[in-house]
Amino acid sequence: MQIPIWLEKRAYLTPDRIAVEAAEGAISFAELRLHARNAAAQLLEYIQAGDVVACLSESSLSFITLVHSIPYTGAQLMPLNTRLTEHELLYQLRDSRCRLLVYSESYADIAGALQQELEQLHILSITELQSDAAAAPTQLLHDVEAQAVYTIMYTSGTTGYAKGVLQSYENHFSSAIGSMLNLGLSEQDKWLAAVPLFHISGLSILLRSVIYGIPIVIQERFSPQAANEAIMHQGVTVMSVVSNMLLRMLEELREQSYPANFRCMLLGGGPAPLPLLEACVAKQIPVVQTYGMTETCSQFATLHPEYMLTKLGSAGKPLFQGELRIVQNGSVQPAGEAGEIIVKGPNVTRGYLNGAAADSFDEGWLYTGDIGYVDEEGFLFVLDRRKDMLISGGENVYPAEIESVLIGHPDVLEAGVTGAEHEVWGQCPIAFVVMRPGKMLNEEELLSYCRARLAKYKLPTAIYAVEELPRNASNKLLRRELSKLLPMN
Repeated sequence: MQIPIWLEKRAYLTPDRIAVEAAEGAISFAELRLHARNAAAQLLEYIQAGDVVACLSESSLSFITLVHSIPYTGAQLMPLNTRLTEHELLYQLRDSRCRLLVYSESYADIAGALQQELEQLHILSITELQSDAAAAPTQLLHDVEAQAVYTIMYTSGTTGYAKGVLQSYENHFSSAIGSMLNLGLSEQDKWLAAVPLFHISGLSILLRSVIYGIPIVIQERFSPQAANEAIMHQGVTVMSVVSNMLLRMLEELREQSYPANFRCMLLGGGPAPLPLLEACVAKQIPVVQTYGMTETCSQFATLHPEYMLTKLGSAGKPLFQGELRIVQNGSVQPAGEAGEIIVKGPNVTRGYLNGAAADSFDEGWLYTGDIGYVDEEGFLFVLDRRKDMLISGGENVYPAEIESVLIGHPDVLEAGVTGAEHEVWGQCPIAFVVMRPGKMLNEEELLSYCRARLAKYKLPTAIYAVEELPRNASNKLLRRELSKLLPMN
């Protein structure tokens, strides 16, 4: 089925509405359309329909222009994580058979180095796509195939090489519509994007803006002070965060409160610590928990706002068109029993680039690798990533549960838990904590605090104080990196 290019349709419907507010200024949907079409015409000098265009850039108006220029060309966009090494980037460029790399000046050196390694790769500065020269209309597409691949995003690659997730126009559109049906939509809405635009959490905000017809505020990097300022004084009504971002915003907010027009703090990126959610309830911050991944084009399940208090800690139910099951050893689990989360719906990817990990799919169901359960009413509770789960003495131990308890201690700011080999129990949990300013680690006191709240087999065998925890560009905790923080013997 052919569908109109979203920006083309939006600029026709509401040309004068503000599309983006950024450090460089604000532009309307009509202006964004003009920039995107001009950029598309320039891209067609290097590529043709079906080619992969990579982008290595910080969050900016130029990045947004590139995102919206791609549909006019029929190409596929591959945003690159700016934190990756040259070796990791080379793998993704080779694996995707990328023809063109668009880069910002901050990454000019690495773009040049990548070109030297890949003969077929052309590189182009993103500033060269800012020309005001009018695009020849006959060059550009006016609609796209709904099932065509719009974007390719590589997963984090926690085990082995990363996989390229194929995301179609239908996937992105279904995600946007499902989110709107759950969260609602107002003409006064303004979404703050302080998460990286090369991640699905950030990219989905850009696409929703055009589909919904609402402005977005772009911040190049997350700052708790800047984020709070945007909510307090810039009219932001919705923001996407992970737990660490929200924690830092609360710390910076102190005794202040958000204005009444702020209606949604969309919290994703993994299980949220209950103490953090309780702190938000106390300050009347409307936190809406969500569960999703790159393979589901952002949200898949989201807690409806009316259940924020009664289902505290739940990620809610699947969005309108989605289905979800909990399975263990091939059998669907009853309510309350933990197992692997599997999902199905029009926002779920049809697969990975080059047929990778085909065994993750079965009759339209995606096996996520996440562990959770649903209660008697069908609300999802996410426990942990399957790869992060420990088995200690035959018992399943979820690091996120231990982290939540540790963060509940008044002296602990952040916590991370991973597994260590144990000669008797097979594995045992060890914890790393970032203490609040002025507080020192008292390991025995923390262990005593945990003993009152955790079964014995869940207790950390050691707790270490560290200055910071390893996190990725989205501020998600990298548990696989925690063992590197162990003191040298």
